[in-house]
Amino acid sequence: MAWSRYQLGLAALMLLTGSINTLAAKWADNFSAPGCDGTEEHKFQHPFLQAAGMFLGEFSCLPVFYLLLLRDRRRADRDRDRDRDPLPAPSPSRPFNALLFLPPALCDMAGTSIMYVGDLLILLAQAIVSIQMVLEEKFVFSHDVHPLRAVGTEGLFGFSILALLLVPLSLIPAGRLSGNPRGVLEDPMDAWCQIRRDPLILAALLGNIGSISFFNFAGLSVTRELSATTRTVLDSLRTLLVWALSLALRWERFHALQVPGFALLLAGAALYNGLHRALLRSAGNTGDSGSGSQEREALLGGDGDGGNIQG
Repeated sequence: MAWSRYQLGLAALMLLTGSINTLAAKWADNFSAPGCDGTEEHKFQHPFLQAAGMFLGEFSCLPVFYLLLLRDRRRADRDRDRDRDPLPAPSPSRPFNALLFLPPALCDMAGTSIMYVGDLLILLAQAIVSIQMVLEEKFVFSHDVHPLRAVGTEGLFGFSILALLLVPLSLIPAGRLSGNPRGVLEDPMDAWCQIRRDPLILAALLGNIGSISFFNFAGLSVTRELSATTRTVLDSLRTLLVWALSLALRWERFHALQVPGFALLLAGAALYNGLHRALLRSAGNTGDSGSGSQEREALLGGDGDGGNIQG
């Protein structure tokens, strides 16, 4: 499958910003600072608060979408006033209920929040994220929704729900699962006290919040241009970059089993993208550029014409 420069740019942006996002989160997790009321120094472990921050970053895509839409409309009006042919106006998306993006937002919220603890929960989180990506692909194509609007809408739902949940989460005992002195699922006040005592934690959180908006925009754009499967393959590749940088920064210890694991990951990505055909020197042009389209048509039941989108 031959990719255009635009698609390659989206893939590169997704890999870069996704790696920055993960590294910023790991950087924040590596900090230790005293909490409130003179509690002793402890790790900055606030998964639900950090997830709320990531949704805030996603939500920032929504005002950007409407600002760009306003700019295009003003430009079209200005060209019309000057008796010039206006630039093509953004074609409207098909009517849709914004609540369609609530299920993917709930998947994103669950997957992000539970990814901080235990191997089994991490596997569960990956399964939930897979459901999220398939739902996003279906809704983005079936209703022709701009990626900025889709990401921003999910961010609005996720941030609103998690912001409300922070109150009961700060009252629920969590035992050994807790990473704060009070032993509850989340303690926003403890996080605030730790940030005040070490402002570098805030820098890590801002890096996480800022990068997630670009990462999810690029990811949904890849889904729209190619497919959710391609997005998942690219997303798995960024773990290789994160792993290498984490080793260089001594945030992780090297384990020999990681090498064959990443080799298998790269082989799977190469196989999916058809690189084996060049190695095998298969005769003729395979012309498999429709793999993403075939996946999309199967997902949408044949109704997958995705034109330009906007408000």
